[in-house]
Amino acid sequence: MDKKSVLISASGRVSRLPPYLFAELDRKKAAVARKGVDIIDFGIGDPDLPTPDFVVSAASEALRDPAFHRYPRNEGSPFFLDAASAWMSREFGVEPGEDVSHAAVIGTKEGIAHVPVAFCNPGDVVLVPSPGYPVYRAAAILADAVPVEVPLRRENGFLPDLDSLEPSILKSARMIYLNYPNNPTGAVMSGEDMRRIVEFARREDLLIVSDNSYSHIRFDGGKPASFLQIEGAAPLCLEFHSLSKTFSMTGWRIGFVTGGTRLVKAFMSAKENIDSGVFTAIQKAGAAALASPPEAIADRVAVYARRRALLIESLRKLSWDVCDCPASLYLWAAVPKGWTSIDFASWLITASGIVVTPGSGFGTWGEGYVRFSLTLPEERIHKALGRLEQLEFHSLRGRTAMRRSRKCQEES
Repeated sequence: MDKKSVLISASGRVSRLPPYLFAELDRKKAAVARKGVDIIDFGIGDPDLPTPDFVVSAASEALRDPAFHRYPRNEGSPFFLDAASAWMSREFGVEPGEDVSHAAVIGTKEGIAHVPVAFCNPGDVVLVPSPGYPVYRAAAILADAVPVEVPLRRENGFLPDLDSLEPSILKSARMIYLNYPNNPTGAVMSGEDMRRIVEFARREDLLIVSDNSYSHIRFDGGKPASFLQIEGAAPLCLEFHSLSKTFSMTGWRIGFVTGGTRLVKAFMSAKENIDSGVFTAIQKAGAAALASPPEAIADRVAVYARRRALLIESLRKLSWDVCDCPASLYLWAAVPKGWTSIDFASWLITASGIVVTPGSGFGTWGEGYVRFSLTLPEERIHKALGRLEQLEFHSLRGRTAMRRSRKCQEES
């Protein structure tokens, strides 16, 4: 018996998600790799340094405890929450109390993606930095909220231009995502800047969602900072801390949210209907990481600092316009005039086998830039720089070659 053909389509939310701009880059990368070219990939912000041995040991020991094989506590085990509280006290001077609470998340990506589900009604405006982590925009859309870009301009140190927002937008705004140290630009925010944001949020009745995933990856000697250090911020702020980048635990999927107790409870009331918490043995590993000595972080940051210095110095010798921002795992660089970021990134793969992330993937204000990740060993960075030097981007011959290649791409 023939069955009627049924076409099941995705929801309107899914259709409003931004297109996957990197599909063509992935195709080109695969095509170049099939030719036997050694691909040097600066596109992924996934630390190549291994997770510290003491963290692995803590997880291994915990795995042998049958009590940890059962459902975890959704908000997190007491030992992990105690470790998170001690971390906030030691690193930021945020002392535990009735007004501040913590909860475990399955990595900060999962956490920040669920904030609009807990706090936004359909049609609410969510302010998202541009350029910024694409999940902020996607999270708003999937909660039937409306993402509105807040420009991060180079001339303003890649800080949010809140004065550019129209009163009608602010009237409907429910929350603002912020991410400092910043991905993709590497910018940092001062305590005074944070204070102004808190005052703005209080005036406009906004929830601050602070993605503090790169808090300790700074190269300017500056101390890690938290919005919760600002007096009166806790009732307005949810801040997410990740173990992924600081301790090379991207695959472990663990972090925590901290902020005003009422906000954390509201967030968890939504989250507990979506997942069953973080595997308890992973929480043991996370607690060990959070309790580690400062050297465990400093040694890793020193490796990234050397890579960053190498890239900045060498790219500038090749006449690249590099933004010398002092933090995160990335380097933000302008593309040559006359090129879009995705066309330049695509050409770079074909011409040299080097992968960078086009800035347009981070929002409207990311156009005109590409992002380099610092998660490659120095020998691979040296090899990439050798290829770039051969391309002679800085010379007239190199610029002519780029224009000719671009014309060929358009004709094909």
